[in-house]
Order: sequence, then C-alpha cells, then structure tokens
Amino acid sequence: MNASVAIQVLPTVTNEAEVIRIVDEVIAYIKSTGLNYYVGPCETSIEGDYDELMEIVKNCQLVAAKAGCPAINTYVKISFKPEGDVLTIAKKVTKYHQ
Repeated sequence: MNASVAIQVLPTVTNEAEVIRIVDEVIAYIKSTGLNYYVGPCETSIEGDYDELMEIVKNCQLVAAKAGCPAINTYVKISFKPEGDVLTIAKKVTKYHQ
C-alpha cells in the first residue's frame, strides 16, 4: 500500500438532506471498491495503490453528479510513497478510538 487519500466531497446544493444523500452515495461507492476506508466527520480516508486511488477520486465526482448534484467541490489530501508503505489508517487513529 503505497498511498492514502483523504477526500471531502461537498455537493453544491441548498438542502442539507440532499447533501447527506449525495455524500452517502459517494461513501457507498468508496465502500464498494473493497479498499480499506475510514469515514470521519469531514472527510473519508482510503488506502491502497496510488493509481487505483486516483481513479476512485475521479469517480467520486462522477457518482455525485449521477446522484443529481449540479456542481461539486472536492478537497483531496494525498500521502504517497513510491517505494514502500505509507502509514495505515489504523496506525494513525486506533489509539484515539479505544
């Protein structure tokens, strides 16, 4: 696992329920990838291969658009190590959730 991303998808809609519905669809897509992920209050972290993660980041926009979102703002943080492994989600947060 040479990369992890944190992605925050912010649908440009006025109804809070609609924001939640669209974000839930994006998270369902992320879950369907089979990669390890962690949903936080402001973003979702995913870990895996860099190229696969970049494809998932792209597809998150498409999922939100297909869900009826007319515009999407997305913020992405990338941790990438071409040779070797990045810190896992578990190593980063487990001690705070026990």
